[in-house]
Amino acid sequence: MTAQRLPVSPPAHETQTRKADHLRVCLEEDVQCRHITTGLERYRFTHCCLPELDRAEIRLDTTFLGKPLGFPLLISSMTGGTEQAHTINRRLAQVAQTHRLAMGVGSQRVAVENPDLMDTFAMRREAPDCLLFANLGAVQLNYGYGLDQCQRVIDGLGADALILHLNPLQESVQTHGDTNFKGLLTKIEHLCDRLPIPVIAKEVGNGISAPMAQRLIDAGVQAIDVAGAGGTSWAKVEGERAQDVRQRRLGQTFADWGLPTADCITAVRGIAPAIPLIASGGIRTGLDVAKALALGADLVGLAFPFLRAADESTDALDLLVSLLREELLTVLFCTGQPSIAALQSTQPIQRLP
Repeated sequence: MTAQRLPVSPPAHETQTRKADHLRVCLEEDVQCRHITTGLERYRFTHCCLPELDRAEIRLDTTFLGKPLGFPLLISSMTGGTEQAHTINRRLAQVAQTHRLAMGVGSQRVAVENPDLMDTFAMRREAPDCLLFANLGAVQLNYGYGLDQCQRVIDGLGADALILHLNPLQESVQTHGDTNFKGLLTKIEHLCDRLPIPVIAKEVGNGISAPMAQRLIDAGVQAIDVAGAGGTSWAKVEGERAQDVRQRRLGQTFADWGLPTADCITAVRGIAPAIPLIASGGIRTGLDVAKALALGADLVGLAFPFLRAADESTDALDLLVSLLREELLTVLFCTGQPSIAALQSTQPIQRLP
C-alpha cells in the first residue's frame, strides 16, 4: 500500500516574506472594507439622563476562559516572524500586561517552519499575567500539521488557548494559497480532544455563521471568535501583494465579501447562549466595543488600530487603550450600568428601524 504524500509547503523564507508583506500592506495601503460594514451602526443605546451612579465606581473588569481581565478587550492576532513583527509584538504584550488585556499573536506557522523565529512570538516574558492565545491556520492540518506542531506553538508562547483560524477566502486569493479544506472538522475535533488547553475557532474577517458555529462547538471548540466583515479585508490585502492578474482580480471582486460582525454576534449567541464568544472585525472605538458586548460578546478584539499604534510607539498604544477604556466607561455611565455584567444582562440597546 503506497503511503499518502502530504502536500508540500513553501520554503520558510516565503512564509516570512509574506508576513512582512502583510504588515507593509496593512500599514501603507487602503485595505479596509468599503461597501460592507460591521452592522454595529444599526444599533443605538438607550440614553439614561440620571444614571444614579458614581462614574468612578463603575466596574470594567471581567473574566474570559477563567482568567481575569482589566476590561474585556483583546489585542487580536496580527503578526510575527520578522524583526518588525517582533518589535510590534513586544510593544503589544507590554501594553497588554500593563492594562490586563488579552492578546493573540499572528499565525505561528512561520515559526514551525523556522524554529529560530519562535522568539518573535515569545511574549510570555513581556506579559507574564496575560491571557495569551497561540495561533495556527486550521487548513494546515491538511498540510502535514497535527498535535505536535500545535503543541510546539503553544509551548513557544506559553499560551492559555490555541486559535485555529479559518480563512478560505484569503487562501483563495493568496498566490499559491492552501485551499484543501476537506475533512478539517474531523481533524479539529481530534485536536480539541487531545490538546491540554481550549481551542478557539476564529475567522479572519469574513464571519462565522450560526450553523457553522454549531458544527465547530459540536466538534469540541471551546470558544468562537466571529471576526466578521467590516474591517480589514484580507482579500484586499492578498490582492495588493499578488503578482498575477488572476489573484489581483479575485482580491478586487471579493473585497467586501462576508457576514457583518453584528449579525454574527447575535446569530451565534442565539444558538449558543453559553459559549465564550469573541467579537472582532471592524471594531474601532469603545462605543463599538460596548455595542458588541451588549449584543452578546464576552470579549471584543481589535487588530488594525493596535497595529497602527504599535508601529508608532508604546506611548501611542497606551493612549489608544486609555481612549477605548474611557469610551466604554462612558457608555456604561450614560446607560446606567454599574458593570460589564450589568451591560450584558440588561442589554440597553436597540436596533434602528
